[in-house]
Amino acid sequence: MIPPRFDVTEDQIARVVATFYSCIRDHPGLGPVFAAHVTDWPAHETKITRFWRNAILHERSYDGNPLAVHRAAGNVRLGMFEVWLGLFDSVLKLELPPETAAEWSALAHRIGRGLMFGMQGDRGAPPSLR
Repeated sequence: MIPPRFDVTEDQIARVVATFYSCIRDHPGLGPVFAAHVTDWPAHETKITRFWRNAILHERSYDGNPLAVHRAAGNVRLGMFEVWLGLFDSVLKLELPPETAAEWSALAHRIGRGLMFGMQGDRGAPPSLR
């Protein structure tokens, strides 16, 4: 069994996700982008909680493709990721002990950079490592 990336509980992960999406729904810039695609918020939050549990706790409960989803959305722009990350950081600081918030933030920023890189299209695709 692979140990967690850092010390965080399943309940803390669920609370961060719930608080974050509550903030997203009220955000003037990001709220409408999400609202155009999310019709069932509880189901979306459950899916994203599974994403984070997989990313942090190494569970095998998420099998989606975030890059493909964001590319297919059609209304997601690169500049939105920085706003998303800033909002996510504020929720992490609100909901978690400082060290846990910092470690999760670092992971979120690495994932965000990967998504931004992938959103640049074929010209920004990384070289094949095979």
